[in-house]
Amino acid sequence: MDILFSDFFQRALAGGLLIGITAPLIGVFLVLRRLSMIGDSLAHVTIAGVALGFLTGFYPLGAGLIFAVAASFGIEKLRKAYKTYAELSIAVIMSGGVALASLFFTLGKGYNADVISYLFGSIYTLDNTDLLVVGIVTLVVVVVMSVFFKEFFLLSFEEDAASVSGLPVKMLNVLITILTALVISTAIKIVGSLLVSALLTIPVAISLLLSRSFRIAVILSVVIAEIAVVSGLVIAGIWNLAPGATIVLLLIALLALTLAGKKGVRL
Repeated sequence: MDILFSDFFQRALAGGLLIGITAPLIGVFLVLRRLSMIGDSLAHVTIAGVALGFLTGFYPLGAGLIFAVAASFGIEKLRKAYKTYAELSIAVIMSGGVALASLFFTLGKGYNADVISYLFGSIYTLDNTDLLVVGIVTLVVVVVMSVFFKEFFLLSFEEDAASVSGLPVKMLNVLITILTALVISTAIKIVGSLLVSALLTIPVAISLLLSRSFRIAVILSVVIAEIAVVSGLVIAGIWNLAPGATIVLLLIALLALTLAGKKGVRL
């Protein structure tokens, strides 16, 4: 139990709680727009940036963040070019991310172990700089979502109606994609790039089963994510388990329980 009061665990808990806010907050809009797989795409690009960061001596999380934001512009550009087949943008960017990551892996063999920790998450290695970056991203996401909540809501349900009503659809699309990139690039050190999509989508999947209104779904998804993060970290810390995997498996268990009892009371 002493591990729960150690400095590294407290930093891990703080980082996890911050990502527990931003990931489902962004995830709600991605799920409604049928862009759930964008998390995997940007996560792979982020890993390429992290690998380049280790290779060049640049702050890895910062390099990953830059790559993710650049990829977000690429996704939005391709999504507009292939309106009928918007999912192509995700596939193309993901392929590019995997290719770049593979290339940087071969160039920097000595750094591969460090990069691999980002694949599966290394939340216990969060330092003060990492926490500062995650904190800034959380603040930006919360502020932007608060300001443009109604606009994002309309955009998610009916993009054409949003355009007709005079909303700056192009700007809003770019903005939400950039926010997604920021969240994913900071979350991969917490749950890992292979699992980051779970934190974006599973809390939302659970909340949509339980909620009658959009606002309740948003709030509930954040609450569910926070419960899973705190419980997962405590369980992983006590029994020496992989924290990212533990958090995701708890979310899947919660989803299974929700599906089993979905005929119960809806909020």
